[in-house]
Amino acid sequence: MAAFSDPSIKGIFTCIGGDDSIRLLPYIDFDVIRRNPKVFLGYSDTTVTHFMCMKAGLSSMYGPSILAEFAENGEIFDYTVKNLEKSLFGNGEIGRVEPSDYWTGELIEWTIDNKDKRKKLEEHTGYEALQGSTPARGRLIGGCIEVIEMLKGTSIWDVSDFDGAIVFFDTSEDTITPRELKYMLRNYGAQGILGRISGMIWSKPYANKYYDEYKDVIRETLAEFGAANLPVLCNANFGHTEPMFVLPYGAMAEIDPVNKTFTILEQAVL
Repeated sequence: MAAFSDPSIKGIFTCIGGDDSIRLLPYIDFDVIRRNPKVFLGYSDTTVTHFMCMKAGLSSMYGPSILAEFAENGEIFDYTVKNLEKSLFGNGEIGRVEPSDYWTGELIEWTIDNKDKRKKLEEHTGYEALQGSTPARGRLIGGCIEVIEMLKGTSIWDVSDFDGAIVFFDTSEDTITPRELKYMLRNYGAQGILGRISGMIWSKPYANKYYDEYKDVIRETLAEFGAANLPVLCNANFGHTEPMFVLPYGAMAEIDPVNKTFTILEQAVL
């Protein structure tokens, strides 16, 4: 609240994630955020704060944090830099978000001895179309799917926010089981959200664990709730694997499962 109310502060970048941002909710003054719009950037547990900003009418950005990406061993990844520059300093629409050629899920301890040690990079194979045969457009909403579970039923949870949206989901280093993912997705179905959205995009799972199993669960659960034709892309570069692009909440976006493309049709900072 102090950072938002201070006019000398132009942007707020989160240090890292965690599991207890939901405890901030009783202390949030939404009018302060509404009257003092500024850049807010982070991911994972920061999903909670993004939903707070959304309730206040501010478009925040799901993207890198200070320790997890900005302060990478050696230097920040070029792909992340490119997408940050386009999101934070671009004057026009972000445009097509190309997938990275590489990814990593390796964890290197933040110690002086490791400051120059680089993470092992794996080949990234681009977006994968899970289902759907036509492009879909909608405003972006989503975050870390495990964190969103803590939001359901609170004052910042509104099913109508998902109307016509493209939902983006990220799974964390907790590597939830496919069964747990199914339970979470069934809740979205039971709330009617799967029937409200226009499309869905998933990050690459942390360390690529359960890659195929997650895909099976997503297809099966969507079919259970009559959404077997919903356009879905997966294997995207955001969230808990690196490098990552930036997703501005509320920005109009398009996914095209036929051509396997993802495009953000507006600029992130107005």
